[in-house]
Amino acid sequence: MITLASMILPVLTVYLLCCTSRFGGVDCFQIHPARTRIKITSPQQRTLHHNNQRQPLVLDEVKIDSIDATKNNREDEYYGSTNGIINNGNIDSKQTTDSDNNSEESSSSSFLKTIFLGIEPTPDILAIATIYFVEGALGLARLAQTFLLKDELKLGPAELSATLGLLSLPWTIKPLYGFLSDGFPIGGYRRRPYLVLAGFVGFMSYMVLALGLGTSASSSDDAEMSMTFTITIISLLLSSASIAFSDVVADGIVVQKTREAAQRGDDPAIAGGLQSLCWGSAAIGALISAYFSGSLLETMSPRDVFRIASVLPLAVSAMSFLIQEEPVGRQKANNESMQNQNGEAKGAEIAQAQTQVETAPVKEQILALWSALRQPNIYKPVLFLFLWKATPTSDGAMLYFMTNDIGFGPEFLGRARLVTAVSSLLGVWLYNQYLKRVPIKDVLLWTSIASVPLGLTQLLLISHYNRELGIPDGAFVLGDDVVLSILGEMAFLPTLVLAARLCPPGVEAVLFATLMSIYNGASTVGTEVGAALTKFLSVTETDFSNLALLTIICNISSLLPLVFIGWLDGVGDESEEEMEGKALFGEPKTKE
Repeated sequence: MITLASMILPVLTVYLLCCTSRFGGVDCFQIHPARTRIKITSPQQRTLHHNNQRQPLVLDEVKIDSIDATKNNREDEYYGSTNGIINNGNIDSKQTTDSDNNSEESSSSSFLKTIFLGIEPTPDILAIATIYFVEGALGLARLAQTFLLKDELKLGPAELSATLGLLSLPWTIKPLYGFLSDGFPIGGYRRRPYLVLAGFVGFMSYMVLALGLGTSASSSDDAEMSMTFTITIISLLLSSASIAFSDVVADGIVVQKTREAAQRGDDPAIAGGLQSLCWGSAAIGALISAYFSGSLLETMSPRDVFRIASVLPLAVSAMSFLIQEEPVGRQKANNESMQNQNGEAKGAEIAQAQTQVETAPVKEQILALWSALRQPNIYKPVLFLFLWKATPTSDGAMLYFMTNDIGFGPEFLGRARLVTAVSSLLGVWLYNQYLKRVPIKDVLLWTSIASVPLGLTQLLLISHYNRELGIPDGAFVLGDDVVLSILGEMAFLPTLVLAARLCPPGVEAVLFATLMSIYNGASTVGTEVGAALTKFLSVTETDFSNLALLTIICNISSLLPLVFIGWLDGVGDESEEEMEGKALFGEPKTKE
């Protein structure tokens, strides 16, 4: 059995990574909104670094979060209204306001804010963190889903791969969920009712799977088996859709809170802290559920695991009532009140802006999205990312080989999932430490090339040659998962950066969601192509004679998209750090 330490350490790792991603290191302190003097304590230090950016701010005239700080020549101090984080151990700050003592927080409140990465743990923040935690924790049913299709419904490797690809379809239409929640409020609310509905649908889907309603997998009647398969697939699709929908709604809440914080002039670090909290909550949920997704199957059936997992979507429905959301009708009333108080012209402007948000989001966003996707500097990189992700995989066939030929059980597969999750976190750390300054195109090129020989090491396992080398099957699989997971994460992160870079102002949210849906759709295509190859090569649950050939084809084909890597020219020639610098400081001026 897995030890307590092996469960605690990955969770602690996630938390530390989240803290590091927000604060960027140990030598940093926060400057609160106030009139502040920034004094240089080291004569050699003449630059500030903002938000862990390596591009310096020259101290002759500093801008911190677009707020001027000017130099005091006599004392070598910089005086101005600041609101940000300065990461530099050689810089001292002295607040000049009298309100500091009045704003001191209690030790318990400070502790909670530390746990929540600097975010005040209000009820709606707890609700958002719970939603993302549930999204990760529902990985508890991942292996149960696979073994239900494999053992109870008797699907072969090709059929299993094709079915798993089908079940990822709800993640390819995420913009539709956003259009629906934004354009069609329920009872005047855009977020809360949809979260309640998504949680309830997820609960009912898992309960249908748990109880086997209307199904009888032991029957030999073809019509009854067909009904069993249909009900199972519909339930799995609905459960997948409920997770995807709640993810989109939660993303919308996070974007809204980030925008509101910026409008109030709050600490800009709140945005990064909130994103880190969301990502960390999902990662912790995934880590906790990874091992138990397999170990539980050693003592209970897949349907019993679905019964346990059904509780998690109910948590989304319950916590959604904690989300603070103002109904659309009340927003209109507030506009009218503001019109009476602040003058007819100003009130009319606010009402007009609100009406535009309410009545035109779907149509205008679709038109703006189509206009953006027609630009060559956007659709070419998107096409490359699609081709890069759409290469076939042999995952389904390898699962059957490991369970039916080698004899691995669910507990070992759960252990492998845990190792993979932790390795992915290590890949995130390595990327941020060593690859953020490397052009994105180069990262994708060399990670793709390196993945081929590493992926072909599976041939040693398929041929059992690893045993002749004295490497046990379990150790070989876990080691292979570690290396490939690290490499996969290092290749995946630049695609997220590239997708964000492609989004022009005005359609950032909807275009990014669309790009992620295209990315998910490409993964589905790759799974389906791999299923077709598995069928064509006659790899079955008992015949693995062509599994080596399937593995070679899938690995070599991953190099084919590199023929079109020139489509990344321009946007892919910059590193993530350079992109962040431009976003913070603006485009560099060119000399005429």
